[in-house]
Amino acid sequence: MDRKAKELTVETVRAKFAKANATFIAEYQGIKAVEMNEIRKAFRDSSVEMKILRNTLAKRAITGSDVEALAGNINGPVAIVFSYKDAAAAAKKLTEFAKEKPKLKIRAGSLGKKVISISEITALAELPPREVLLAKLLGSMKSPASGLVGVLSGVQRKFLYALNAVKDAKVAQGA
Repeated sequence: MDRKAKELTVETVRAKFAKANATFIAEYQGIKAVEMNEIRKAFRDSSVEMKILRNTLAKRAITGSDVEALAGNINGPVAIVFSYKDAAAAAKKLTEFAKEKPKLKIRAGSLGKKVISISEITALAELPPREVLLAKLLGSMKSPASGLVGVLSGVQRKFLYALNAVKDAKVAQGA
């Protein structure tokens, strides 16, 4: 790889670090190329990208970024996983692959500008999907409004019951 290609690669990866809302670093030593391609394909289907490049280029790309502290984890054969949409889904897929293929070891990650540990990555992976969290939030926001509607309609209902009772009393007296 000539110098210009290396510089272009570094700039491309630097842009990926800036664009990603979460990044993960995983060691892949001992995993066959066919298995790595399967992992990449599964990641691609969910807006996650896995990049493997030379450690020196990866360290240059991460230098000066918000997650520069991850550079200490870039040694040996490592893959960098960039998540652009749902960080929890990416963490879930990565931990599933790590369980299926024990040779894939998660080293560290970042969520936004914060560097997170392996335990925080597994906690992130255990979160429910984004849609479920949004549905729960919507339900909790809707609950007070529907309770208020129930209380307000209860007043009208009781008033109608009282009017019906008066009507029934008058009908009973007249009969």
